[in-house]
Amino acid sequence: MTFKTIDEKDISFFKNLLGERCLIDSDNLSKYGHDETEDLVFLPEIVLKPETTEEVSIIMKYAFENSIVVTPSGARTGLSGGSLPIHKGIALSMERFNKILNIDEKNHQVTTEPGVITEVLQNAVKEKDLFYPPDPASKGSCFIGGNIAENSGGPKAVKYGETKDYVLNLEIVLPNGEIIWTGANVLKNSTGYNLTQLIVGSEGTLAIITKIVLRLIPHPTTNLLMLVPFFDAEKACEAVAAIFRAGITPSGLEFMERDALIYTRKFINDESIQIGENHAAHLLIEVDGFDAEILMQECEKIMTVLEDFETDEILFAESQAQKDNLWQLRRKAAEAIKSQSIYKEEDTVVPRFELPQLLHHVKRIGKEYGFQSVCYGHAGDGNLHINILKGDLTDDQWENELPKAIRELFTEVIKLGGTISGEHGIGLVQKPYMDIAFNEVGLNLMRDIKKVFDPKGILNPGKIF
Repeated sequence: MTFKTIDEKDISFFKNLLGERCLIDSDNLSKYGHDETEDLVFLPEIVLKPETTEEVSIIMKYAFENSIVVTPSGARTGLSGGSLPIHKGIALSMERFNKILNIDEKNHQVTTEPGVITEVLQNAVKEKDLFYPPDPASKGSCFIGGNIAENSGGPKAVKYGETKDYVLNLEIVLPNGEIIWTGANVLKNSTGYNLTQLIVGSEGTLAIITKIVLRLIPHPTTNLLMLVPFFDAEKACEAVAAIFRAGITPSGLEFMERDALIYTRKFINDESIQIGENHAAHLLIEVDGFDAEILMQECEKIMTVLEDFETDEILFAESQAQKDNLWQLRRKAAEAIKSQSIYKEEDTVVPRFELPQLLHHVKRIGKEYGFQSVCYGHAGDGNLHINILKGDLTDDQWENELPKAIRELFTEVIKLGGTISGEHGIGLVQKPYMDIAFNEVGLNLMRDIKKVFDPKGILNPGKIF
């Protein structure tokens, strides 16, 4: 498709609509030309910051009529290049949609705009003793709208589910400027196709989200946290499935191999956690609920399960400060590893029993192609983040050989019953591998859905397919 280059007439139209919220200076174009995906940068031609649904509608109608590309932009914390304006055009920033509109305590719901920071929303509903569980590592900076676009998960997903499990209804603006609600503010809905869930995880390719209705649950009143060192990383992965087979569902079950902890400990300048020379990996295990006695019983069951595995001394967090410190070690892992080297992060997920096999294939393929990998992730739901460091690899190896290694890895993931992205999305960097996860029939169905919503292909083109 041919897209229109933005000219003075277009700039004049947007300035008349938004005034100072229409930006064309080089600093802002640079700012909105990247996210957290590797070192990729694609500059838009203009940045627009609407603050009402009506303004978004006017922008989209104009862009549709004039075949101008629009790339939705949130907090730009994504790791798959979903918000990169690779075809220039408009970077449509949703950051001014930053209001929590209503916390409905009677129905355990919240209505919010998409530019609200996830942790801000969590804290606001917690004041009402309510809980919004999805908590990606970037929860202190990422937006709710972006979480919905990527169907974000995080540590709590193992017990409470992903973002999709909390989205009841969405106000969206279609590429042609039409405004609709996708569903209803109810817990059960069998009225037609589920447009709400179609938008969740669509990576900004089908519509612009302008309002969100989320369901909430009562906030747990207590939790217990332990850090378990293992002498063998694959055995740590085996222990994950064993804990669930014992009838326990932790509220968090995270895997961190040795290098992930070492890099993160150095990055945050905290040596309080001891890492033994023979420690290959750690599991961070949390249980939560409303009865401390029951939680202690669950921890005792977990300890019994772990007796079948070779572990070192288990650390129980004795204070909230220590809990926060342990979670910081996990949540800062991505930043810490990124500080070491140019890197690529893969977001594979398999049935949790297959996690040891997945880790085995990662290390085997790494040896074959000569790259170092640092792994961590949400082991409780089989989601392993694989960070591949460039290190001493040549540019030729990085650009031409590594994609072969990634394709081989993804092929093994599919054989294990998994898929190539658990929570980061496909975006730009994973789209060359979509043929591994779907045959052409499945891909064409998705392409046809895209055409129904966006017949001119102006909304976030070049992503997923």
